[in-house]
Amino acid sequence: MREDFLHYLWRTKRFHLDNLVSTEGEPLQITHFGKHNHHAGPDFLEAKVQVGETLWAGNVEIHVNASEWIAHKHQEDRAYDNVILHVVLEEDQPIYRSTGERIPCLELRRRIPPKIIKTYQKIVHNEHWIPCQHHFYSVPTITKNLWLDRLLVERLEQKTVPIAERLVNTNNAWESVFYELLARNFGVKINAEPFELLAQSTPLNLFAKHKNNLVQIEALLFGQAGLLVDDFVDNYPKALQKEYQFLQKKYNLQPIKKESWRFMRLRPANFPSIRIAQFATLIYQSTHLFSKILEAESIKAIEKLFKVSLSEYWLNHYIFDKTSAERKKTLGKSTIHLLIINTIVPFLFLYGTHKSIDAYRDKALRFLEALAPEKNSIIEQWKILGLEPDSAYQTQALLQLKNEYCLKKRCLACAIGNSILK
Repeated sequence: MREDFLHYLWRTKRFHLDNLVSTEGEPLQITHFGKHNHHAGPDFLEAKVQVGETLWAGNVEIHVNASEWIAHKHQEDRAYDNVILHVVLEEDQPIYRSTGERIPCLELRRRIPPKIIKTYQKIVHNEHWIPCQHHFYSVPTITKNLWLDRLLVERLEQKTVPIAERLVNTNNAWESVFYELLARNFGVKINAEPFELLAQSTPLNLFAKHKNNLVQIEALLFGQAGLLVDDFVDNYPKALQKEYQFLQKKYNLQPIKKESWRFMRLRPANFPSIRIAQFATLIYQSTHLFSKILEAESIKAIEKLFKVSLSEYWLNHYIFDKTSAERKKTLGKSTIHLLIINTIVPFLFLYGTHKSIDAYRDKALRFLEALAPEKNSIIEQWKILGLEPDSAYQTQALLQLKNEYCLKKRCLACAIGNSILK
């Protein structure tokens, strides 16, 4: 049995509460079970417990075996001197405060309903796609929907943590941080890292001096990407190469390694060369892009901002010096929608939180509700289990449920798991 199961039993009062006595035979009465502590220190804070004739106020610590108190070295930590009750599955040895006073102990071994234990063990000890797979259908729809609402907010809060850290390090340079994270998501998963390195090695303010010259912007990006080091045949890459050599010396630039980029197993439309060309065009036509996104009120307005038409050379090229069938290389709607989900929505949510303006947080959620559900292997599995998402709002929540709860078997922290155990 795991300690988190005992936490669940204590938090939800799912054990027999009649005729409570300590392991020393003193009657116990729990007035307040305390607040669950998710940080360092005792497990439940500000509890109230009457032991015999004395009412104690303090903290509760929970272990499977009492001896874990010693194993965790709580006896050396003054934060545990205020523990008024030690709750354990089994007291295999008495425990004392640093003052030498014995801590009252409540043993749960004979107080847990067998049905709860059996259901818990069935859920946790299996290899199904989700632990509660055979019970999932019995959970009320309203329980699932309310939990998915909470998970969506949790996912957005989780996504905004690294963004907030970058903002602190850049003195709240929203446009620059947005530029770097947008670049990362332009790279698709396989080229996310080199695309982010490219953005970091080519600061946004550098483009301000060349905002009216697409060739110079392309030269900077392709050069910094390490993709202008070959002996080219076509005039266009030769021109970019020459331009970059001048700009590199002028700004003392250091490119990233060409070998960082991955072309294998990618559709030509997702080649780094095409993505970089699209990113260059977006920079060329969009001054203060983040400010414009803050003003946008619809998905269509965002799509319009990301509508890019590449220079003529790219009509019949996916890479330099190799011609292909003529085809426009615009950003497709599905690509733009992924950028909205993974970049724009978290930024809007964080901006609203940072500025205490609910309208931006609401807009982030509204955008997700307006987008079609994502398509991936995880969502397909949820469909098999009977959950048919109708928007990106729900698919984002379902990804959070699978990755942060089901995979980690955090059933006791999950509203769906709690519903099944009840």
